Amino acid sequence: MKKKFLVTCALPYANGSMHIGHMFEHIQADIWVRHQRMLGHQVWFICSDDAHGTAIMIQAKKMSITPKQLINTFFQEHKNDLKSFNILYDYYSSTHSNKNKYFVKKIYYTLQLKQLIKQKNILQLYDVKEKIFLPDRFVKGICPICYVNNQYGDNCESCGSIYKAIELIRPLSNLSGTVPIIRSSNHLFFNLNRFKQSLHVWINSGVLQKQILNKTKEWFNLGLKQWNISRDAPYFGFKIPNTHEKYFYVWLDAIICYISTFKELCDKSNFLDFYEFWNIDSQIKLYHFIGKDIIYFHTLFWPAILEAVNFRKPNKIFVHGYVTWNGTKLSKSRSSLILVKKWFQYLGSDSLRYYYASKLSSNIDDIEINFQELINKINSDLVNKIVNLASRSSSFLKNYFDNILSLELDDKQLYQIFIDSSKMISSFFKKREFNLVIKHLVKLSNLANQYIDNQKPWRMSVIDNYVKLHNVCSMGVQLFYVIMIFIKPILPDLAKKTELFLMKKLCWSDIHKPLLGHRINLFYPLYNKIELNVIKKFF
Repeated sequence: MKKKFLVTCALPYANGSMHIGHMFEHIQADIWVRHQRMLGHQVWFICSDDAHGTAIMIQAKKMSITPKQLINTFFQEHKNDLKSFNILYDYYSSTHSNKNKYFVKKIYYTLQLKQLIKQKNILQLYDVKEKIFLPDRFVKGICPICYVNNQYGDNCESCGSIYKAIELIRPLSNLSGTVPIIRSSNHLFFNLNRFKQSLHVWINSGVLQKQILNKTKEWFNLGLKQWNISRDAPYFGFKIPNTHEKYFYVWLDAIICYISTFKELCDKSNFLDFYEFWNIDSQIKLYHFIGKDIIYFHTLFWPAILEAVNFRKPNKIFVHGYVTWNGTKLSKSRSSLILVKKWFQYLGSDSLRYYYASKLSSNIDDIEINFQELINKINSDLVNKIVNLASRSSSFLKNYFDNILSLELDDKQLYQIFIDSSKMISSFFKKREFNLVIKHLVKLSNLANQYIDNQKPWRMSVIDNYVKLHNVCSMGVQLFYVIMIFIKPILPDLAKKTELFLMKKLCWSDIHKPLLGHRINLFYPLYNKIELNVIKKFF
């Protein structure tokens, strides 16, 4: 039975260029989406730029441009970066869109009518030198829970704790480097605790990974706190109606942008029904791919907001770990990054997609970028084992058989082993165990290369055993064909080149149909090895 999915990724922040840590999540989601589509399911894949907040305003000031000019510049750059890595969203928008403004205000009015918004004075960190209340990400100090230094004002990346910025030990402003003072300000709060019972049922319904469920339960045990949805001027975002210089918190309009972005897609489509996807009884699956640093917003605030406005909740929230380099999390704010466009320029997109896939699983462990490991995986596994299957067989087919494959399979039992792997590999894809997909495909490529080694086609050409030579070399291409069908969601560029070489589209439904008597194109190098000197020179 064919299924329908709405799939989202977390929103790239529009204050700077994307680095390869950002691509981790987009590649993970894209691989999952591509596999589902290969199975014939309908998937709508959306994302947006996160374009509000103090960081946008400050970065624009540094560049001597307006915030709108800044977000417009990075909006186009982000779209280009994603496209270069074959991340093809059905619709890509911005939190600064008119549609998002409409939904943010509409939802806010609904929350007010249901008496879910309360005002109260709170204490905040204030930078006297810069004359600004400090956002959580513009202050660092010692975590009040685990006492690790250099942590932000909202949560600890070391222990995962959530706290108030004023609870930081020895805080310092990222803007001026000075010690901030504490000032009071009136703010608007969403009553999250009203949804405690329903949220408890929802988080225990199988929507979260075990590690994430355990963390969310910790927050329940500590008590669900009211959520501050307002920020003081100066601020770049949507102004809150009927307030004096208050703006909606960036995280409120960011999560609501999932709704508005899909509505924009619906408005441009002649067949999509917005409420079929978002009504409280919707049968369409809603899946979010996010990093482990934003689970609080997606496992508590987001479903509570949806329930408050009578919209459906997500079916799954898939959480991944961080990408680290030299033991440090890749981050714009920590200045430890490799830009997406730089990687694409020197190493292409499939190299990163393959590398990430080889390390991605359904858990939330961090992964470390290791260039020697990358070289080994690409050169040894992808080029020498998988692509080499086609390379070592094609020359014989060109020289002796006019690039036409034989009319029979030389080893039907071996071919059946490959075909029988499809259910297991598909299961790995569905469960996001992409590392197991790669491991099994390398295993299959080893079997295929071992078959060719045992048959020794180079000897057959010497003793004029052309029938057997034809069958053996054709068998090598047939096995390569099956592997490439399996790996297509991971390596779209290589898949396109393979389709040109084989003169056949790679379809999951065709796995059991060998290319008997089929003409192929002349072989050309489908993938080049990564040279160590390129890594040393540019990275």
